Amino acid sequence: MKNATAPALLLILSFLLTYLLVAAVKSRRRSSNPLPPEPPRPPGPPGPLGWPIIGFLHIIGKAPHRSLANLSRIYGPVMSLRLGSLTTVVISSPEAAREVLQTLDHVFSARTFSETVRTIGHHDVSIPWLPSTSSHWRIWRKILETQMFSRNCIKATKTVRSKKVKELLTFIIESSDRGEAVGIARACFVTSLNVISNVVFSTDLGSYDPRASLELRDSLYSIMEIMGKPNLANYFPSLGFLDLQGIRKDMKVCSERLFRAFQGLIDDRIAERSSRTGPRDACSSDLLDSLIDLIQEDGSEVYMNDIKHFLYDLFVAGTETNSTTVEWAMVELLRNPEAMANAKVEINFIVGPNRYVRDSDLLEFPYLQAVVTETLRLHPPSPFLIPRKAECDTEVLGFLVPENAQILVNAWAIGRDPSVWENAERFEPERFLGRDIGLIGKDFEMIPFGGGRRMCPGISLALRIVPHMLASLIYSFEWTLEDEKHYGLPADLDMDETFGLTLHKTKPLYSDFVKKTYRYFL
Repeated sequence: MKNATAPALLLILSFLLTYLLVAAVKSRRRSSNPLPPEPPRPPGPPGPLGWPIIGFLHIIGKAPHRSLANLSRIYGPVMSLRLGSLTTVVISSPEAAREVLQTLDHVFSARTFSETVRTIGHHDVSIPWLPSTSSHWRIWRKILETQMFSRNCIKATKTVRSKKVKELLTFIIESSDRGEAVGIARACFVTSLNVISNVVFSTDLGSYDPRASLELRDSLYSIMEIMGKPNLANYFPSLGFLDLQGIRKDMKVCSERLFRAFQGLIDDRIAERSSRTGPRDACSSDLLDSLIDLIQEDGSEVYMNDIKHFLYDLFVAGTETNSTTVEWAMVELLRNPEAMANAKVEINFIVGPNRYVRDSDLLEFPYLQAVVTETLRLHPPSPFLIPRKAECDTEVLGFLVPENAQILVNAWAIGRDPSVWENAERFEPERFLGRDIGLIGKDFEMIPFGGGRRMCPGISLALRIVPHMLASLIYSFEWTLEDEKHYGLPADLDMDETFGLTLHKTKPLYSDFVKKTYRYFL
């Protein structure tokens, strides 16, 4: 045994000696030719520490866009804080927004998903949530750009928009004759809904009668209310399955009701198409026909479920955002009588006394366009746009944004940045006279529609519907406070806002602000 063990020990010792000699040589070479030191990593964004577990949730409150804007004045335009279990980086300047939305768009184009979106599986098929590199995302963007929001499509649907705006005015007149006040935002919501539903389905899906039971309209109201509720599961994802606030359950019920409404409309159209004997008239086709053609193509990547979620996006994104903007514009004009007078003079001069506002008139209203742009600067419908996510550690303006951090671009704060805007808090449409509104989202000084590849594709339609409704309301009625003792002076009008799916006015504007004088020739 001893004779057998000795050679093994000698072999092991020889291996050890060889290993030590090689290591010593390598060490000597490294010491004589040292590698350059790695550059220091940039620091993380500054920000408040927050409390254990909840982070900074207790501070942001009911108006997070304002709270985070105030904090950014202390910690800078790239600020980090913890919201529950989420590391969140807040962007609050045009320069930082340009980095995130344009220069480094490829790094920050991913999304963080809210619990309401996950509940219905919307993040797997929806345009705002799909990766911008996916084939489905490219398909849907192409459809929107070519069949709904292109210049030719906007021109082709002007008759529909004009008709729906006339119906809005008729409703307000009839309600006024009955002595009933009309919620301006709610009425404009129905108008926007019917414009989109006619483009997609060639029919009205909204009604101005609050007593009418319309499944799609009622479902949209409920979904927007649910999406606007603060949800603890967004900040503590591990608690999502408990559904402590009942939001998951409510979201499923309302969304399934909306999907059923879409499915019924799709089934009716498929049945109608199958019963046709002759070729389909291309001029009578709407977006739904194009979507059905898409899923019936051989080898198509698009399925029925994809179409229902696509329609879900169209109606949720294209209704309340428009109506909220019209309401804020009317409130700002009431608080600024001189601006209201300027807009009215311009519109009356172009339209004249004996007709209604036409779509073709809108290009002749530079002051009105400035009013809309100034409203979007002060009251962007989505103050934080849609949250993004860092796909890797990335440097922004000298700060290291960590991988998987949630990115909030505070469009509300950027639009009120005093280093960019003179009298930033004041409503001054004159600042936009002579400026190209097509630059919205491209110069990053105001970004109500976002920017980069994720920029809202519906901007062209929004900048038609909103001015058309607003110009018609200004032209057709005398908007003056009837009872200053009750309402106060115009400058004292209530401006409280509620943060939700959109940033809407807490106390809605009603038509009892208007004198009972209007034009009867509509």
